[in-house]
Amino acid sequence: MKARALIGTTLVALSSMATLVPAAEMARGVVFEDLNADGTFQESEPGVAGVAVSNGKEVVGTDADGRYRIVVEPGDTLFLTKPSGWAVPLSSEELPRFYYHFVPDGVPAGRRPRYQGIAPSGPLPESIDFALTRRPEPTRFTSIWFADPQPQTRDEVEFIRDDAVAELIGAEAAFGITLGDITYDDLSLYPRLSRNIAQIGVPWYHVPGNHDVNKLAANDDEALDTFRRNFGPPYYSFDYGQVHFVVLDTVMYEGTSLGTDDPDPLGSGPYKGGIGGRQLAWIANDLRRVPMDRLVVLAMHIPLHSETDPEEPKVNVADRAQLLEVLEGREHLLAVAGHMHIAEHYYFDSDSGFDGAVPLHLHTLSAVCGSWWSGPLDERGVPTSLQRDGAPRGYYLMEIDGAEATLRFQATGKPADCQMRITLDPGFPRQSVDIRRDYRHGELLGNRLEMSQLYSTRVLVNLFEGGPLSVVEFQIADGRAIKMHRVVRIDPFVEELFQRESDTVKSWVEAEPTTHIWEAPLPDGLQPGAHTITVRATDEYGRVHTAHKVFEISGMAPFEAPVD
Repeated sequence: MKARALIGTTLVALSSMATLVPAAEMARGVVFEDLNADGTFQESEPGVAGVAVSNGKEVVGTDADGRYRIVVEPGDTLFLTKPSGWAVPLSSEELPRFYYHFVPDGVPAGRRPRYQGIAPSGPLPESIDFALTRRPEPTRFTSIWFADPQPQTRDEVEFIRDDAVAELIGAEAAFGITLGDITYDDLSLYPRLSRNIAQIGVPWYHVPGNHDVNKLAANDDEALDTFRRNFGPPYYSFDYGQVHFVVLDTVMYEGTSLGTDDPDPLGSGPYKGGIGGRQLAWIANDLRRVPMDRLVVLAMHIPLHSETDPEEPKVNVADRAQLLEVLEGREHLLAVAGHMHIAEHYYFDSDSGFDGAVPLHLHTLSAVCGSWWSGPLDERGVPTSLQRDGAPRGYYLMEIDGAEATLRFQATGKPADCQMRITLDPGFPRQSVDIRRDYRHGELLGNRLEMSQLYSTRVLVNLFEGGPLSVVEFQIADGRAIKMHRVVRIDPFVEELFQRESDTVKSWVEAEPTTHIWEAPLPDGLQPGAHTITVRATDEYGRVHTAHKVFEISGMAPFEAPVD
């Protein structure tokens, strides 16, 4: 029997063939409608025409019979782009199986990575076939987005299980996606984490992050072999409804310690943000097949740009200009990233190197793990883990309506309307732990003010998903609405929390300046008593959020010298 590779719920083992593997070969196969759902192509099953198949650089389409041919080299992953209205097979962990690894010899002799890489595939089969089944897909749908769940220990896998996963059971979503840092360097946690996330009950895609690399690999190409073994190619695309999703690998692993017994193989490792020429060529070839009126959503780990640290190579993509050039001419674009453990919005326009008809919106998401599972424990034993920007940990729901996309932040364990925090800053110096120890928790945040403090007090609003297009205003009782101004500063609430709970916060976690705080002074004329602040905020997607804060004023009016 001739050798044939079948893409089904698992990758089928290949029959051995004692032939030498040439540097490049012609791969052939068929993309077929799997009528009996067994993952195996039968001649009675029809081919699916017009499906994109790629070797990671070139992209070809299947012919009228569903057949394709494309050049592959050892080390390549062959994959298809799932078309709209079709589903690919899933593993028992709800992981999509749409790829074939052509790695004839597996891990090169003499190099054993710390975590298991891709098993030897043997010689190239005569036919590499991909199964599809018909599945209607609406133009309006919801998907789940995780940024940086990043468990470092087995206990932290349980935090994810008991926190985000448990409250998403039964969610009506088309699929989920994790934007990298799936774990925190311990890649042996992949299977257990996948089994738990699978309980949500939707197909789950993955993006590689800088903590998903095997730090004992010899080079960047091999650094993601464990990721590839578990989840597939590091970059790929798929269609759902009328949306084209493009998963990117924006982590370039580098350094002279690769391939050695690094004394700290779980350290951060040498890396930078980048895409690379081969991936850029694939993106251009992939998008040539996508109509210009389609919404294209780019999913990545390291963001194209960080507003809070624009010069740092580890949090910005060095060759983003080439990507922006490929994207020019498209009006329906959204880029979504993780990595930062803070929320940011940035808009690429002509001033920032993008000449598209409308700016390209980059939305960097808050992390599922917040501040790396730090902080005091809640009643379930899960760390509160507020992020460094003061936002709660959480996940996102992307809501699609045709060519329009919006992302809604959901703080885990909180109501859906938990979108901001209101505090008062009376101007008292509170950066010192020595000062804070003399006050109750939160006492310096202005919940109760003296009349003499009113002049120096400012209202602060941390709009967790706010950005440059957001509008925030407040009013007290029936008073006039006061427009607030966006500032870059540290949220005093999380600053105090991290100082007071330093024994529960991981050593590298510190409060950081954020771009989503608004401030304004209190209005004149307030008198002793209880007062209610009402904040009305319009976010980047045009949604209106409302929140309230009650504070008290005590004491007498400040002394004023008599006027002669």
